[in-house]
Amino acid sequence: MAQRTNRTEKLDLRLSRAAKQTLQAAASAARKSVSEFVLDTALREAEERLADRHVFILGRKNWDAFVAALDKPPRRHPRLERLFQEPSVFDTKSKP
Repeated sequence: MAQRTNRTEKLDLRLSRAAKQTLQAAASAARKSVSEFVLDTALREAEERLADRHVFILGRKNWDAFVAALDKPPRRHPRLERLFQEPSVFDTKSKP
């Protein structure tokens, strides 16, 4: 089950009777309250609309520099390598 967050903000909405009935029917079909249904649906749509904001455009020169940086071999990090060689708190050793 999804974790509930503390809802402290309110959003008022004016709509027609037909629109309200449609939302109520859809919420009922989804076994959700109208508020849950509207919020879930609106957030899903908002995330889809904002997804393209994660795309960035670079000019030819900057694109070439970006690709060159991606193609470079990774730098060594001795302290990080040493950390990964140590036993983790998540490693369980069975006790007899």
